[in-house]
Amino acid sequence: MKFKQRSFNLANAQSLERSGLHPLMARIFAARGIDRPDQLDSDLKYMHKPQDLKGTDEASNLWLQAYEKQWRICVVADYDCDGATACSLAISGLRLLGFNKLCYLVPDRQKDGYGLTESIARRVFELGANLLITVDNGIGSIEGVGKAQALGMKVLITDHHLPFSQLPSADAIVNPNQPGCQFPSKHLAGVGVMFYVLLALRGRMRELGFFEHQDLPRLDGLLPLVALGTVADMVFLDQNNRILIEQGLMRIRRSQMPLGLSALFEASARNCRQATAQDLGFFIGPRINAAGRLADMGVGIACLLSQDETQSFKLAQQLNQMNQQRKEIETGMREQAQTIIEQFQFAEGELPAGLCVFNSDFHEGVIGIVAGRLKEIHRRPCFVFARSHAQSQASQQHGVALLKGSGRSIGGFHLRDALDTLSKKNPGLLIQFGGHSMAAGCTLAESKLETFKKMFEELAIELIDESATQHSLLTDGELTKDDLNLCLARLLANQVWGQGFEMPVFCNEFQVISQRILGHKHLSLLLELNGSSFKAIWFNHAEPVSGHVNLAYRPQINEWQGQENLQLEIQAVEPQT
Repeated sequence: MKFKQRSFNLANAQSLERSGLHPLMARIFAARGIDRPDQLDSDLKYMHKPQDLKGTDEASNLWLQAYEKQWRICVVADYDCDGATACSLAISGLRLLGFNKLCYLVPDRQKDGYGLTESIARRVFELGANLLITVDNGIGSIEGVGKAQALGMKVLITDHHLPFSQLPSADAIVNPNQPGCQFPSKHLAGVGVMFYVLLALRGRMRELGFFEHQDLPRLDGLLPLVALGTVADMVFLDQNNRILIEQGLMRIRRSQMPLGLSALFEASARNCRQATAQDLGFFIGPRINAAGRLADMGVGIACLLSQDETQSFKLAQQLNQMNQQRKEIETGMREQAQTIIEQFQFAEGELPAGLCVFNSDFHEGVIGIVAGRLKEIHRRPCFVFARSHAQSQASQQHGVALLKGSGRSIGGFHLRDALDTLSKKNPGLLIQFGGHSMAAGCTLAESKLETFKKMFEELAIELIDESATQHSLLTDGELTKDDLNLCLARLLANQVWGQGFEMPVFCNEFQVISQRILGHKHLSLLLELNGSSFKAIWFNHAEPVSGHVNLAYRPQINEWQGQENLQLEIQAVEPQT
């Protein structure tokens, strides 16, 4: 893997440094498009305003109608962490605002498929709901919305996914990506959209005098849920999203969070007093997601909503066990998928520009994670398919076996747009599809898989620049031995990093002093840089390195027996030429 240094505007870096930023941090931020200090400010006053989000007025009208008529409200969630946090946020926020006739329903990934389907609408009706609210889904649910309305229910859609040319006939739609919405941030996660809807509702209720004889309900206590869902959904981290995450983390560090979230920190062996975005993304989020992948996301939502400490702990431990099972399934699937790819490469002489992998034994709840791993290894957009257990109306009518596909992409290849193109070129190819630029999903008949593979590869060849598939790593350049200290590690750990605002990676040429294998799979090293030695760890890498090597790494804080020490987390080695 070749290392390439990020470019940055020197004048912007110098301006940021003059404002008081650490010189190295100024350079890092300038390389990520920051040119003013206020773009790094995480105060809530810098958030975009709820009234800028199209549909919040109509949504508030529906809420108020439900409040006045004492309607039963049902939240239909998605089965990932974003959907789980958005559902928990909706229930918790509405309770704070005085609503009490509330329930929720989560489609089963394997039995029901994605979104508000007609069968889900019927189940919501059977729960006695008058108002159906979607969170993190619904923008493409034309038939489901129609069915809900035919049954006499009002429908509010809150979503963030890209819409199709036709919108559902919902009574209100809140989605920053819908036509005509002027909201400055198009990157809100589903939980962020719901948070804004609640802010708008509280504002309307205050104007109408609902809180004249009581304190204004505080919604900022919900920000830990917003932070968790936003990080876990890997949305682009513009300033608005970074504010939401940082504000949530501030409250988590003060233990101002739901009992279930606190229990998940304990189950993950993470210190909530020093919580980072990485804790949410790599430890907490996967445990919530495991419920939706392997079992019932209702377990994750119940954990986040629990108001009993004992119950919260039990549910968190249950999610912990599910996550361990998910890891084991994922490892087996990844090895199988890699074998399929290697066999294809051996037979054809080279890899296709777009990868498609299917095995009848794959678990459909884990295909997205495997697609992401393969994309990272091979630097190509990748789809992984599994047999779908959710039988759509089309499959029941025609008796066809369905495949569920989950894809991950690389820069320069918009995955959701690619699926849209394929569906237009071959109208009968895809039964369902949706997603984002970097992650998308689809459903198709098993008999259409070979056609999909061929068309997907052809489109990848047409659209992907060859340089995008090269194995290269963007770094933030070299550090001096004096730069490498706990102070820098803390500065980096306390910043919110993620999609579009990537965590820094540095590179230096080190002399390897010693190395050994830990736990049969991790490489522990002692490295020398200009006369100073540094401890390093390379997780899930057991092949030794030797001599002078150019390593990409991240400075980390390693805690052991109450002591903090600097540790370099190795990311890659650049081959010698």
